[in-house]
This record gives sequence, structure tokens and C-alpha cells, in this order.
Amino acid sequence: MPSKSLFNGQSIKLAAPRVEDVETMLTWGQDSDYLRNLDTDIAFPYSQEQLELEGEPRSNEAYFRIRTIEDDELIGFVVIHKIEWNNRCGLLAIGIGDPNNRNKGYGKEALQLILRFAFHELNLHRVGLDYISYNPRAARAYEAVGFKQEGVIRDAVYRDGVHSDRIMMGILRSEWEASQA
Repeated sequence: MPSKSLFNGQSIKLAAPRVEDVETMLTWGQDSDYLRNLDTDIAFPYSQEQLELEGEPRSNEAYFRIRTIEDDELIGFVVIHKIEWNNRCGLLAIGIGDPNNRNKGYGKEALQLILRFAFHELNLHRVGLDYISYNPRAARAYEAVGFKQEGVIRDAVYRDGVHSDRIMMGILRSEWEASQA
């Protein structure tokens, strides 16, 4: 039996969505920096109805909300999505909503927890992701848990009159396990 908790870290935990989370997440959708770092799609706030459906059980994703252990505060989400069971791979997405909760190590801790879940519970072999080159904070967090750059989609994002690259990263189960030893 593994000695580490599947869902709890030192300061945060991975939790199921709650109905009351929607109000908090609606405020995050008003933060253009949050939206623009989260996705390459048009920065557009989600509606209450869209957020209520987020995290609904799907066979090709594992979706969690990130909450603090100390006071059970909702601070973000993390998901392994687009899981290809036959290939044992999936894509990762993460967001820390309130700017006051960023740069505190919560993202890195959530990444460690979701990777443990992906490799030890879902039995995946590979987890991939992409981020926009103007977000170096994301790059540092991903590299800190072992992701390696695998490619660049040049000038793929156009915002405020500037083209930015999409950086593709990935981590294999063997690489992650070696980093845990």
C-alpha cells in the first residue's frame, strides 16, 4: 500500500467540484490575465451554466478542484484530459484563480499530486501540456516537476499585436518516478 496520500499534499488537496465553487470561479473569469494564461482560445468569461458542467464525469478525463488543506479554500483546478486509453497518454491543464494565491507553490504541489494520480492511479505512460511563451512562471513550474520541452509551435498565439509561441512539454512515467526517488 502506498504511504503517500493520493489526493492530499502538504498545503493543498485535490477535491471534487462543489456547487458553491461556481461563484468563486465566476470571479476568476473576470481576470483577463488568468484567462489569457490559461488557454490560447479567445479570453472570454465562462457562464454560470458552463462552470456548473465543468468537472462532470467523463471517461477521458480526471478533473479536480484545488483546495487549501488549512481552510478548504478553492484556489484552482487541475485536469488530465483528452486521455487516450489505448496509448496511455493524456494532456494536463492547470489554473490558479486568484492572483493572491499565485507564486506560493500551490501550482507545483498540485502538479505533483496530479502526476502521481496520472501515473499510479490512471496508469498513464505520458502526460503532455502546452503553454504560451509569454508565461515564464508556468514554464518554471512545469520544469520543476520534470516536464521537458518537446517542441515549439511558432507564432501560434496573437494577442495585443504580438505573436507568441506555444511551447509543448511532456513527461514520461519513468522520468517522473526517477525524480521521486
